[in-house]
Amino acid sequence: MAFRRRTKSYPLFSQEFVIHNHADIGFCLVLCVLIGLMFEVTAKTAFLFILPQYNVSVPTADSETVHYHYGPKDLVTILFYIFITIILHAVVQEYILDKISKRLHLSKVKHSKFNESGQLVVFHLSSVIWCFYVVVTEGYLTNPRSLWEDYPHVYLPFQVKFFYLCQLAYWLHALPELYFQKVRKEEIPRQLQYICLYLVHIAGAYLLNLSRLGLILLLLQYSTEFLFHMARLFYFADENNEKLFNAWAAVFGVTRLFILTLAVLAIGFGLARMENQAFDPEKGNFNTLLCSCGTGGNTGTSRVPSGESQLPQDYQPGSSRGNLVTMKMEW
Repeated sequence: MAFRRRTKSYPLFSQEFVIHNHADIGFCLVLCVLIGLMFEVTAKTAFLFILPQYNVSVPTADSETVHYHYGPKDLVTILFYIFITIILHAVVQEYILDKISKRLHLSKVKHSKFNESGQLVVFHLSSVIWCFYVVVTEGYLTNPRSLWEDYPHVYLPFQVKFFYLCQLAYWLHALPELYFQKVRKEEIPRQLQYICLYLVHIAGAYLLNLSRLGLILLLLQYSTEFLFHMARLFYFADENNEKLFNAWAAVFGVTRLFILTLAVLAIGFGLARMENQAFDPEKGNFNTLLCSCGTGGNTGTSRVPSGESQLPQDYQPGSSRGNLVTMKMEW
């Protein structure tokens, strides 16, 4: 299974060999785990990689439901889905983005940013659909009080835990992809910044049992990011396509207002008024001001565009064209 057409061979396990064959290597490792399911001796270990662990039966009014909590074995599951994400990343790059970029004849700088936005559009769109399905089926949208009631939310439904594991796997896979995709040195600090911010806040919401609040905030954040990267793709195709940037600017402000309001409502009024105001890691209770604000309050971290020392010739401060150019220069 080859993801890229190669015209030259590289020494086995050399740097260039790993870069050009990392998706194939990942596919072989995933295949080994799947083959392990076929044999009774290795099936139990294979399931450790594939399925979320730490399931418990929680009694309900009618029967029992299976829920999950987190633990060290989650790292093994995350590792497996990191390789799955690397494979999907290579498929999107090879069969979609590379074919489109060849037709656009982009410069090296724009080509790098086009690939970045293309990958994030696919990820954000799939995450928005998945996250929206989860919050609707779990009833978090129709009952906002469920975001803080009965805290700590130690036991998670299967789809909630699996969503968080996949989110962590995606953003962890983005770190080695900076090396595999040969991202320019000038772009690495900016990309590292938002990758680490996502990892810290998603892991924080997961580990501090603020998963319900984290889902809503991620839904708002990913919706904005999807619109932004879609606008950037259209801009790379035709620099006159700026209407989506205007839409993104409007949605950006609205979603930040919702994120701030929801975080204050859930943390400042909901969790702050609960009786279990204590730090008890054994029971999964992290209902302290520092932990709550550090995770829930900043999950929807905004991205602020950075400027350049040299502006385009048609830049006019204060004008709508000038504002759009300012926003787009370093994204």
